Amino acid sequence: MPELNLLPPERLTPARLRIEILSGLTVALALVPEAVAFAFVAGVHPLVGLYAAFLVGLITAVIGGRPGMISGATGALAVVMVALVAQHGVEYLFATVVLMGMLQIFAGVMRWGKFIRLVPHPVMLGFVNGLAIVIFLAQMSQFKVPGSMEASGQGVAGGAWLSGLPLYTMLALVALTMGIIWVMPKITRVVPAPLAGIGIVAALVIGFGIDVPRVGDLASIQGGLPSLHIPMVPLTYETLQIILPYAVILAAIGLIESLLTLNLVGEMTGTRGGASQECIAQGIANTVTGFFGGMGGCAMIGQSMINVKSGGRTRVAGIAAALFLLSFILFASPMIELIPLAALVGVMFMVVIGTFAWNSLTILARVPKTDAFVIILVTIVTVYEDLAVAVVVGVIVSALAYAWNNARRIHSKSYLTPEGARVYQVQGPLFFGSAEGFGEMFDIENDPQTVIVDFADSRVVDQSALQAIEALAGKYEALGKRIQLRHLSRDCHRLLKKAGHLMVDSDDDPDYALAVNYGVRTGILGGH
Repeated sequence: MPELNLLPPERLTPARLRIEILSGLTVALALVPEAVAFAFVAGVHPLVGLYAAFLVGLITAVIGGRPGMISGATGALAVVMVALVAQHGVEYLFATVVLMGMLQIFAGVMRWGKFIRLVPHPVMLGFVNGLAIVIFLAQMSQFKVPGSMEASGQGVAGGAWLSGLPLYTMLALVALTMGIIWVMPKITRVVPAPLAGIGIVAALVIGFGIDVPRVGDLASIQGGLPSLHIPMVPLTYETLQIILPYAVILAAIGLIESLLTLNLVGEMTGTRGGASQECIAQGIANTVTGFFGGMGGCAMIGQSMINVKSGGRTRVAGIAAALFLLSFILFASPMIELIPLAALVGVMFMVVIGTFAWNSLTILARVPKTDAFVIILVTIVTVYEDLAVAVVVGVIVSALAYAWNNARRIHSKSYLTPEGARVYQVQGPLFFGSAEGFGEMFDIENDPQTVIVDFADSRVVDQSALQAIEALAGKYEALGKRIQLRHLSRDCHRLLKKAGHLMVDSDDDPDYALAVNYGVRTGILGGH
């Protein structure tokens, strides 16, 4: 397990502590409707979502990979959970969350978090754009007439759309909140702008008795402390068959979203590292949450943006957010339930504006067409499918585009020596994508009796490349022509079987490792 960095990046002076605590309070207020809404999506009681937000948020704040990140119950996980809950019940969900956490801990111990580096920048742009759109669309349910959870299973989403004066009032309050958040930093930074927006609008609504949807219209958030609860499922192979597929999917989605958010927060705060530590923290948090009746969670990009832009830079903000959320559940639910949803929607709309990579719209015409396609593709798939699928699709498309571009780079220069031998100077990488093009560079039938293939400006990458060299040598030898292979790496010397005797050793041979399976080299390269 990597060493935990529990110290903040700067001293906790009284001024810094005030900023961190107020930032945590702002995040906690924004967490309430999100956690309740995602609980409805998953088909569980609101407290199951709130407990998850508290436990996952607290544990990841203490031992997570990056101070400033906020974790909790998320929609990306909830949409996967709904089928499990509908078919097997909430106890199977708790068991799945425990297994999900164990898988994430294993991924962290194996240091698989480093593979997030393989996500290209166009995929990151598509990710933030897609998440911004998802956050925006998620707020649309707040513009509906409050309906009963029992009737609709979706809380506010179950009612009809607001219209007339209620709609105009809601829009006016949302606009007022956004205006306060925009203006507040120009006046003072003593109070985080989102918290000021929520407080002022809530005071106006409560003071003047304005009739608009409030947090209490979603559901009551009153409850007790989360208690230890062993998932009530049979410990059988059949249970494992049910929960394992869901656990794998949830673990993958949770880690991908958390690690991408980790990178995004890192760019904003100028911090680096912590990927494997974040995997372990997410795993521990979900394992504990599953044993305390929570629905599990992962990093929340919206709340993380609120925290960072409110000034949260240390672990104190995340810890404070979790503790504030718990205090809401235990003591302050009557007050929190009076907060107008319009104020929280306004905060989230400002998050959307700040999260969306607006510069990506201007660079689409200037970047390579493949990159532009990946940005748009990942954005669309994130909105219509889910984040994990979008990132995987984006990475695959980017990898294929990279392979195709490199495949087109291979070419050769040829000339005749005074002795009458034809020399081919291969340039560009030789791998599975360029192997066919490599074979087409040679005029085997018309070449002289002696042919020299020089790989000084090339690099042999994989088994397909080795096979292409073997095939080329076989074609020349079949016509009785002599071929020499020069400037191949030591790996090639060991792995080439048929053409091994054709290589010419020299002091300036390159030395690099090939991406091949040594265990099967005889079967593949030996012609069997």
